[in-house]
Amino acid sequence: MPPPLLVTFIAGTTGTWQVDRVSPVIGEMLPMTARLAVLEGADAALRPEFVWALRGVTSNPRYTNRAELNALGAAQQGLLRPQATRAALIPIRKTEAWWALAQDERRAILEEQSRHISIGLEYLPAVARRLHHSRELGEPFDFLTWFEYAPEHAADFEELVRRLRQSTEWAFVDREVDIRLSRSRHS
Repeated sequence: MPPPLLVTFIAGTTGTWQVDRVSPVIGEMLPMTARLAVLEGADAALRPEFVWALRGVTSNPRYTNRAELNALGAAQQGLLRPQATRAALIPIRKTEAWWALAQDERRAILEEQSRHISIGLEYLPAVARRLHHSRELGEPFDFLTWFEYAPEHAADFEELVRRLRQSTEWAFVDREVDIRLSRSRHS
């Protein structure tokens, strides 16, 4: 398992990703911006022209069992694939009721009831993703989920997001913003 990685998503006038849309799903919206930079590492400096910045850290898998971890590892492809010119950054904050649950109770809602991991596996390898934890950093969201996919898999991605939002788990979401992005193949 690789060590934790701090990732900073910086919205402003520069960055590899063009921001196509910023939509509130639940709760307060983030301001629209032109570009998004994804910077990895602790030395990522905020740029003077930034509109907003969100930080998260990759972490050990917290809710997966061994079989799921093996299945994810076998199917998941890396980020920055040349054909994956579409992306989504979906920041999510869960309710205090979610955090009051024990980890095994959260796992039961996440997978046994909502099938979050099983649903996600159905869309691999077409949709690559990386989860960033933000709660412990004092950020305004608990999770920042980053997805990348090729344009021909856009409908699959929409179906994935729709299915997850219809699950029992989403009753515990009190803020979610959907940020859609694109880049040229040569970025």
